[in-house]
Amino acid sequence: MTTILDGLAVSKAIRASLKAETEVLIEQGKRVPSLTVVIVGNDPASQTYVNSKVKQCKSVGFSSQAISCEADTSQEALLEIIKTLNQDDNIDGILVQLPLPKHIDENVIIEAIDPLKDVDGLHPLNVGYLELNRPRFVSCTPKGVIRLLDWYNVEIEGKRALVIGRSRLVGKPVATLLTQKNATVTLAHSKTKNLEELIRSNDIIVVAMGKPEAIPASWISNQHVLIDVGIHRIDGNLRGDVERQAYEIASYATPVPKGVGPMTIASLLENTMIAYKLKECQND
Repeated sequence: MTTILDGLAVSKAIRASLKAETEVLIEQGKRVPSLTVVIVGNDPASQTYVNSKVKQCKSVGFSSQAISCEADTSQEALLEIIKTLNQDDNIDGILVQLPLPKHIDENVIIEAIDPLKDVDGLHPLNVGYLELNRPRFVSCTPKGVIRLLDWYNVEIEGKRALVIGRSRLVGKPVATLLTQKNATVTLAHSKTKNLEELIRSNDIIVVAMGKPEAIPASWISNQHVLIDVGIHRIDGNLRGDVERQAYEIASYATPVPKGVGPMTIASLLENTMIAYKLKECQND
């Protein structure tokens, strides 16, 4: 029987803990953690994500705002916005919603964010700290995946793990985190051959391909821990990167929705609290 890794329930517990911590700060007369999200353009999906992030921040007592920029905003203008946010001592976390328009270099923008405010964990300095096993800010989705596995006491050490997808947002950091927890990790991608064979020979399967239902349920067995990171809207329904029937076959599985998605937001809130504490320690 499949154990569902309920990201919605776990994220609620994390948010409750953060809310309690924030209430203590308020009682002590201190300022609360603050996150600013910057969005460029009017993509409906990105706007939905941004609104959700701001709403969830406020639900735990954080201060949060969204800065909306027109799609034709220049790279220089966006850099000026980030510079202003970097210099604002009342802002702990800065997140620039990706993807950005093609005329803006994402690397330049990410590297312009103060590493101590980089709650998305994408600045090269924070990526380096993760690789050194000295993480400060871990990218939100990978962090959420590991938190979910740990919450349900899923054994990782000594297991064979396959990560499908090598993006800097998910695949690569998930592979690093699993390696640090002593799994033997294989990182697969669009050029990988014999994917079905690899899936069958591994224990933990993390799928972050960005393609709806790309992995057939027939490739999944009751020996698998299945983490489906994908989320797609198909004919009005949300689907993952794996066929839905697979969720009922695996030993453990994250549903879509209510699996990894809520954990990503919870991890962002945790990272914002970490950024707040780092700044307060500097000021003490």
